[in-house]
Amino acid sequence: MMTQEEFMEVQVLRSAGWSIRQIAEHVGYHPATISSWLKAGGPPATRSTPVEVQIVDERWRERIAGLLAHNGALQATSIMRVLDAEGFDGSYSSLTRYLRSVRGTLRGRASTVAMPIDTGPGEEFQFDWSDCNHWARRWGWDHDLHCLGTVLCWCRRKRWWFAPSIDQPHTLEGLAGWFDSLDGVPTVGRTDRMGQLGQSRGRSFRWHPPALEFARHYGVALKVCAAGDAARKGKVERPFRDLKAGFLAEMDLDPPAGIVELNSRAQRWLAAHAHAVVHRTTKVTPDERFRVEQPLLGRLPRVRFDTARREPRRVGRFPLIEWDAVFYSVPPETVGALVEVRQPVVERIVEVRHAGVLVAVHRLAAAGSEPQWLPEHRAAGEAIALGRHGRHLRPVPDVAAVAVPALELGDGDYDVEEPDLALFGSIGPHPDDYPGPERRSDGHTEAGFSGCECFGGGR
Repeated sequence: MMTQEEFMEVQVLRSAGWSIRQIAEHVGYHPATISSWLKAGGPPATRSTPVEVQIVDERWRERIAGLLAHNGALQATSIMRVLDAEGFDGSYSSLTRYLRSVRGTLRGRASTVAMPIDTGPGEEFQFDWSDCNHWARRWGWDHDLHCLGTVLCWCRRKRWWFAPSIDQPHTLEGLAGWFDSLDGVPTVGRTDRMGQLGQSRGRSFRWHPPALEFARHYGVALKVCAAGDAARKGKVERPFRDLKAGFLAEMDLDPPAGIVELNSRAQRWLAAHAHAVVHRTTKVTPDERFRVEQPLLGRLPRVRFDTARREPRRVGRFPLIEWDAVFYSVPPETVGALVEVRQPVVERIVEVRHAGVLVAVHRLAAAGSEPQWLPEHRAAGEAIALGRHGRHLRPVPDVAAVAVPALELGDGDYDVEEPDLALFGSIGPHPDDYPGPERRSDGHTEAGFSGCECFGGGR
């Protein structure tokens, strides 16, 4: 209904020479309404309803005021669901009329002309990331929060997948999960110029090799919008309003414990409040249209695309490899070799492969943690290091185990007296014992004492 301010604007435009049709197009009312109100000298007075017969009575007004105090941008549909659960028996239109009287309209009039872009069944889907860090901070989470939105353009079937990062592995994992939920693959996937998937060079866009490998694996053509042409992927942009002002605003009334719970709630919320509800444009529920579109999708490949983060690492002198500022152990026989490190997107593990063989699996540790050793790797490394130095060949004897023999001496005093050397004579010859040389019978002469064999003397 026209307000007094709008009617004043109508009077100014009319006095400036505008026609009734021009004024109606400008302010957004029917020309007959403008004409009748100009003749009446103003809009009709606001109708008043006695408090005792009002549908939104004092009780519900207090409840609505509490919800708006928590989040002033909460959608009317979300408020209606909360009030219905608490016993509200009024209509949706009565609630929206009251909300407009309290906070006005949330959306302004469009300032530009837009034309719908129609696509055939199975022809195209659109995807994009949306920043949801505001909600993660409100809920006290210590990590980032983003949502990958995907939508089938013909039937309007959607998926919201929340993740802590928007890097390339998470983007490809979100798309692979989208295909799994559809049990098929559309012909074309359209998005903006994502730096995770490619690089812009002027007006052109060059896809990164993993993105091309993903597209070949699923048989899907990836296309990007021209720079500044966000309206081309409006089918995925517009539902983000429902994501933030609807779903996340409702979750804020009872915050989830983590991303896994949030994804589970999103799936149930879309099934009940999006896919089973008649779409404003198609006039049919997305579920009904999807039953027609699903058989026209391409088949899924037999093997799911590996979306894990994979990078090579060279094992140094120590049997350790570095991954996100943490060292993880590997078998000692891989020292000096090139190995592949793999971190799945949805599991908190780190896998190491050598020559295609899985050689180690670790639990993912926080950045800056101590080196992560598996017991078998540490034991094998210590055994090799000790063997190289020969320490394993020289065991340390156990002193306590050495037996000391006991002497059987019997009873008595065993002190030994100092011996009397005079009893043994003098040591060495005395000169008086050998006065001079003597002639032997063989004609040789011999000194009295010229040496002794026991002292090594010689002739």
